[in-house]
Amino acid sequence: MLNRRNALMFMSGVAITPNTAFAATTREITWDDLLPPGLAYSEIIGEGEIDESNDTWNPIYDANAIKLNEDLNGTYIKMPGFIIPFDVSAEGVTNFMLVPYVGACVHTPPPPANQLVMVNAAKPWPGDELWNPVWVTGTMRTQLQSTELGQTGYSISADDMEVYVW
Repeated sequence: MLNRRNALMFMSGVAITPNTAFAATTREITWDDLLPPGLAYSEIIGEGEIDESNDTWNPIYDANAIKLNEDLNGTYIKMPGFIIPFDVSAEGVTNFMLVPYVGACVHTPPPPANQLVMVNAAKPWPGDELWNPVWVTGTMRTQLQSTELGQTGYSISADDMEVYVW
């Protein structure tokens, strides 16, 4: 039976419980974590061909390139990467592709879908810091999407971003 004394003790315990006890735990991940367990990075590259006239390598990805790590779906994560913006306004950029290295998708063929992440940031990232590596924190979803720059396998609703320091 819940009497007044027990109720007060219970309520005082709830009142002093830190809010962080109820917050989502952030899982720090790397680009390797985007691959499904048991799939090596070397198995997603596949064959390719040299475009001699443009002096580029055009990878030919197989089905492994779109295999995603479903364990990350709905996970609150923090991961590093580089920004490839879709739209830049005076305030900065909120919609962009997070890529594993500088220039991915711009100067070279895009990485495979399971190595590209669409990001929708809650607040704009400054336009004058687009070449800096960043940490992106938010909820990750497994979701194949096609863009003008390449097919992505993941998306993040970013709550926070900060400069990545080596």
